[in-house]
Amino acid sequence: MSRRPAWWLAFLAKIWPITWISAKMTRWPVIGPLVTLTSAPLFSGKNLNITYLPINEEIQSAGTLLPVRVIEELIRRSSHRVIINRCTCRDARDCHHHPVEYGCTLLGEGTREIDPRIARHVSKEEAIAHLHRTIEDGLVPMAGRVKIDNFIWGVRDRGKLLTVCHCCHCCCTLWTSGKYLPPEAARSMVPLKGLRMSVDHARCTHCGTCIDQCHMAAISLVDGKITHDAVKCIGCGRCVTVCPKRAVTPEIDDLEEAIREMTERIGKLADVA
Repeated sequence: MSRRPAWWLAFLAKIWPITWISAKMTRWPVIGPLVTLTSAPLFSGKNLNITYLPINEEIQSAGTLLPVRVIEELIRRSSHRVIINRCTCRDARDCHHHPVEYGCTLLGEGTREIDPRIARHVSKEEAIAHLHRTIEDGLVPMAGRVKIDNFIWGVRDRGKLLTVCHCCHCCCTLWTSGKYLPPEAARSMVPLKGLRMSVDHARCTHCGTCIDQCHMAAISLVDGKITHDAVKCIGCGRCVTVCPKRAVTPEIDDLEEAIREMTERIGKLADVA
């Protein structure tokens, strides 16, 4: 088992601003290309491959919200699992909107190595209950391979660690840094296959809320209509949530195929069994 003392979480919260500052630095003149060159490999390719699961009620499968079904299935498959005692993103930003105690859920054999001073080793039922609490609180699940978590939590990199973050729009590092990420890193945030955001232009008043709130700068006003950039959009559903006129609706071509593609894709990089 790795050694991470209880103060490790407080230490992470203190240094965590480096993550979003370095993302912004990639856009700086002169130094930006160097920052991109050194950091992009860690946050792209096989080292980062994640998918956000929108919690909007419009996307359901057999009467169950999509993220509940997908994450519950991953939890049930997992050989072991932990819940980190505190969310580093919310801790670093001193979040007042969501509980900092709603930490990440980590799945797979690698979690047996995580020090119990920083995480709770839990049953499948406890992990599922934690998932439900976070969704009821409005947090958005993100699941996938995050290589840097192996170092952060003291797990040998054997492809046996899958990360499930419970993200809030105000603090999530990847969300708040999204519009600054180099293209290769942004592409590592993979939307659900066939997912798109449909705009009811009769309802839309062009208030600009969705444009301002989009973490990836994927929404713009083109020829008097709100338009989503399919390349930049990560399918998180933030625009659906914030639209005051409920003019944005998530649509998906084949829900079962989307679930299959996601679980197979991340399963090749992070085995939970």
